[in-house]
Amino acid sequence: MVQNIPKDFILGAASSAWQTEGWVGKKETQDSFLDSWFKNESFVWHEGRGPDVATNFYEKYPEDIAHMKEIGLTHYRTSINWSRFFIDYEKGIVDEEYADHIDRVIDELFNAGIEPMLCLEHYEVPTYLMDKYGGWASKKVVELFVDYAQIAFDRYGDRVKQWFTFNEPIVIQTRVYLDAIRWPHEQNTKKWMQWNHHKVLATAKVVQVFHEGGYEGRIGVVLNPEVTYPRSSSPADKKAAEIYDLFFNRVYLDPLVKGSYPSELVQLLEHHQIMFDHTEEELEIIRQNPVDFLGINLYFPKRLKAPRYEWNKDTPFHPEMYYENFELPGRRMNKSRGWEIYPELMFDMAMRIKDEYHNIPWLITENGMGIEGEERFQDDNGQVQDDYRIDFIRMHLNQLLKAVEAGSSCEGYMLWAFTDCVSPMNAFKNRYGLVRIELDDERTRSLKKSGEWYKQIIQERILK
Repeated sequence: MVQNIPKDFILGAASSAWQTEGWVGKKETQDSFLDSWFKNESFVWHEGRGPDVATNFYEKYPEDIAHMKEIGLTHYRTSINWSRFFIDYEKGIVDEEYADHIDRVIDELFNAGIEPMLCLEHYEVPTYLMDKYGGWASKKVVELFVDYAQIAFDRYGDRVKQWFTFNEPIVIQTRVYLDAIRWPHEQNTKKWMQWNHHKVLATAKVVQVFHEGGYEGRIGVVLNPEVTYPRSSSPADKKAAEIYDLFFNRVYLDPLVKGSYPSELVQLLEHHQIMFDHTEEELEIIRQNPVDFLGINLYFPKRLKAPRYEWNKDTPFHPEMYYENFELPGRRMNKSRGWEIYPELMFDMAMRIKDEYHNIPWLITENGMGIEGEERFQDDNGQVQDDYRIDFIRMHLNQLLKAVEAGSSCEGYMLWAFTDCVSPMNAFKNRYGLVRIELDDERTRSLKKSGEWYKQIIQERILK
């Protein structure tokens, strides 16, 4: 089947500051949460690799952007590293050396004909704010984030027209305070919800600043909703999927698009005594300031069934009290990640946004296939023959283009990631890029077969 790709449909790629930059030029006082985690638990990161070197994008960005130009990317999404942007977080004193680096990256992208899309936080909450205020548990951090956003808009808004507040705002606190599987391993379900609320509030306040400031462009947020599927049509399985959806998807989608939290979620939070602290003024700010557009990160479906066992009353409350994961027999798998491959989730998410969220403008800001041991697939010239990645992208783009034909407001597709990059704990174990990164001192780059294929579909605007 041949599909035409609309002329203005974004075909880009994404990454983040902390996963690529490395620590060249970073001051000891500028650690992010990720930096501190790596320093404290480097042994849990695959082969001890982490954000310290990453891909050394800080120095190698001209080479990477040259590859972007060669492939023909229309857009590139990355982040400003909040922890490196300031010398003094509370007084808002900018680190001019790092800020100039962001200037150079933006200019280099424009010179290559690529539009930058910038995220204000991609897990890069400063350690200083974690230590002093407990991170996003504090309303003070909300205030400091809003101040940071305005400084960034003033500095880069003459060129950058597409902004995101957060990337996957639910992730850090879920791993730390809900599941307690990442440093510093504090299980505190109410704090988990407080972080969620404060990130919703911070986004609404930044949207307000952006609009009242008259900045050109638009402001949104990148979410990672998990498309939920009940095991069966039974009421019990459907309820399990609905409650998972409330806690992990609608907790952000509803307030940021519709302006209020779902009443069903609020009832559950109050019942389990984990309702976040808030004021009516905060809820009004959220009501009045929905985002302009959404970035959506999709990788795999979430299949759920009713729980088989009664919850242990001595175990801290976790939403999984209401559900169990379900593994579909015969499912197609990316065995490197342990993730199901189900391209139809693209169409299903698109139709949900169309039907339930006002068909708000949105795009896929991450989707990709991480494979372990890609060196196995290098040909005699050293090029990775990643046909599996080409097939993965093709299948997901196919579903996305079908959704556009069905009336979805989806504006494009951005692959995760442009180059191989560091991921939390997995480091370089699973490779995602169109461009391979060798783990030598030079972090040598080379284009994979998928890079050449992506270039072709961008040029031809046809998916075969």
